[in-house]
Amino acid sequence: MALTKVLITVKTYPAISKKYEELVCTAGFREDGTWIRIYPIQFRKKSYQEQYSKYEWIELDLVKNTGDYRPESYRPVSHDTPIKVVGKIAPDGNIWAERRRFVLNKVYSNLTQLISEAKNKEICTSLAVFKPT
Repeated sequence: MALTKVLITVKTYPAISKKYEELVCTAGFREDGTWIRIYPIQFRKKSYQEQYSKYEWIELDLVKNTGDYRPESYRPVSHDTPIKVVGKIAPDGNIWAERRRFVLNKVYSNLTQLISEAKNKEICTSLAVFKPT
């Protein structure tokens, strides 16, 4: 996949790892609006300039995470892969127009359909926006 630009929307609480001390799972949207999961990231070991917040655009070199069957799952090329913060979508009051353009691009309102896609081996949806009706 190489250099990838991602709008961060999800960042998990650090998980303890015997091998890597602490790891964080991050998810967000590519520029085309599709979901992507990035794991593992040694977030606290990154320099201050490489530490990102939600709704910031980052760029980093990614490869498919072959240890994870979910189609949205990627990992940095290495633990030393640099992360570059390249932009931010700032809040705009209560409107959040720019954020909504990405986050609400594809919204599920039918939980049965979402679960069905998650169980379907050809689709395997594991990241989605769900808004009950």
